[in-house]
Amino acid sequence: MELTGKRVLLTGGTAGIGEQMAHQLKVKGAEVIVTGRSLKRLEAKRKAGFEAIEADLHTPLGAERILQALGDRELDVLVNNAGQGVDHDFREKVPDADAADDCIYANLNTPIRLITALVPRLKQRPEAAIVNVTSGLAIAPRAGGPVYCATKAALRSYTQAIRAQLADTSIAVIEALPPVVDTQMTAGRTNRKMAPEECARQIVQALEKGQDEANVGMVKVLKAVHSSSPALARNIMLRF
Repeated sequence: MELTGKRVLLTGGTAGIGEQMAHQLKVKGAEVIVTGRSLKRLEAKRKAGFEAIEADLHTPLGAERILQALGDRELDVLVNNAGQGVDHDFREKVPDADAADDCIYANLNTPIRLITALVPRLKQRPEAAIVNVTSGLAIAPRAGGPVYCATKAALRSYTQAIRAQLADTSIAVIEALPPVVDTQMTAGRTNRKMAPEECARQIVQALEKGQDEANVGMVKVLKAVHSSSPALARNIMLRF
């Protein structure tokens, strides 16, 4: 896909991977609309030349707010990047079910709502794309994050299914699977982390090339292990 002149809606575009993607897409000539929750970060994005929409994506109101702000404008690319983690470890304490619901809604329900609302619009464009950012944990989960892993695995399945449904349209459906990236969500993790700039670069490159999947960084290794032995991949990742 040639990104010059494309209008891109990017959720979670004020920090982490999304912030880097927003800047890289803008450099390539795209018009980027970002969403986020922090008023300070949203204002910084507006000063940097982005349209920025305040939206909390763990309730139906988040998607509704985005769609209202978008209005009836044409759209070329939807990037479902926003993600939310949640502590859910019975080894430490009884987890908070309400917090799990928030994570499930933000990571799965909101992308489905946005895709459902925007596919008819994307179909009208000569070249369009949906990019769903899942995780290497969609391939094999880690023991400490079962709800987050489950949402990403579910979004991976949804992405694969709608790719088949939309195969005869102008819409490319791309899944991006990052490794552990150095963001606010992973601040407490001590293992090796990828720089968000490099992660974003590989995702944008996959969008330009129209790849079905962007296995980013060490996820390439995990995918190879899983291809030969799913059980081995699970056993390795469950230790984290």
